[in-house]
Amino acid sequence: MKLPCWLEWAREIQALAQTGSYYALNDYQRQRYQRLKEIAAEIVNMHSNLDYEPVLMAFETPEGYSTPRVDVRGAVFKDNKLLLVRERIDNGWTFPGGWADVGEAPSLAVEREIREEAGFIVKARKVIGIYDANRSGQLELFHAYKIVFLCDLISGSSKASIETSEVAFFGEAEIPQALSGERTRLRHIRDAFENIKVPGCPTVFD
Repeated sequence: MKLPCWLEWAREIQALAQTGSYYALNDYQRQRYQRLKEIAAEIVNMHSNLDYEPVLMAFETPEGYSTPRVDVRGAVFKDNKLLLVRERIDNGWTFPGGWADVGEAPSLAVEREIREEAGFIVKARKVIGIYDANRSGQLELFHAYKIVFLCDLISGSSKASIETSEVAFFGEAEIPQALSGERTRLRHIRDAFENIKVPGCPTVFD
């Protein structure tokens, strides 16, 4: 899915302003980069239903060199059926997962997310794919990379959470049509099932 030009422009302006502010040598330069953040927020406000102030706050919060965020997701199978959770925010189905926390290894992050969102204890076994998750949903102001792990089911039982309303396993022909936006796409699901069908399937990447 191609992003709207205005979102690409706003992201790039914000990234340049964030990095420029970090390396600024004086207040004059910092003021110029601050104005760029304001322009980026104005672009988003004009072309979306998001208010200016929250967008500006989001653009001002990150510090340092601007890089994509990291989204970790886990593919867990039981009897050749894939674990999915239903997000409360949009009622769509997705791999359990979320943003990686600073200071946390990616594999540990995905194991934690699955435990919290679905109730299962798992062990990350391999990386299925690393994807360019150019997110375009209402709250997705920032570019992201998505890492999908193949995880072994160790123990536990289905348990919904404050973020998920349902937890279920689906066969390849049973995948719900209502997926949760950019969190999980059919491409990610196909790659997950391919790893079950073909042992030693190579990691895919963008």
